[in-house]
Amino acid sequence: MSDQSASVDAYVAAQADFARPILTHVRALVHAAQPDVGEAIKWGFPHFVYKGKNLASMAAFKGHAAISLRYGEDGRDREGMRHLGKVRTLADLPPDEELRAMLTKSAAIIDAGMKPQWMERRHPREALPIHPDLHVAITANPEANAIWASFPPGKVRDYAEWIGEAKTDATRAKRIAQAVAWIADGKGRNWKYERR
Repeated sequence: MSDQSASVDAYVAAQADFARPILTHVRALVHAAQPDVGEAIKWGFPHFVYKGKNLASMAAFKGHAAISLRYGEDGRDREGMRHLGKVRTLADLPPDEELRAMLTKSAAIIDAGMKPQWMERRHPREALPIHPDLHVAITANPEANAIWASFPPGKVRDYAEWIGEAKTDATRAKRIAQAVAWIADGKGRNWKYERR
């Protein structure tokens, strides 16, 4: 991955007056703690990349900045990332020594090849019931039936949800016909948005 430091410079420069000192401080601290970390803009905001893994990220919003560590613990688990809460001033950040310790722990976890704790705690979602009409239509089409059997649970769930959300029988029938055609072509429900 190429280092995108110029893009990160531009991101920081474009932020509100309150956010720039926070982002600049965190950025310098990350580089001091892990000198071989790279920078990249991912999902529209800066990430610090260590050995190909996201070590940390930072973002600025209208009234606060957000600093996240993908690995390690800081006691604030929110939807898979370790957030440092809403940071409005430099005083809202933990002490530099504490942040360095978190970054060092995160790098050690990456070095050891371990998955982040939040990944290990994920539980698979329950399967949605397949509408009987969809089941009948798929079974009637051998190509669709063979591909349907090989779909991962997420793709099956996407179709089950789409068909199940239909408010009328006519809408459901139209969606089922479309679903069977897409499935026979090996396409998931959201095939237009999948990486190719």
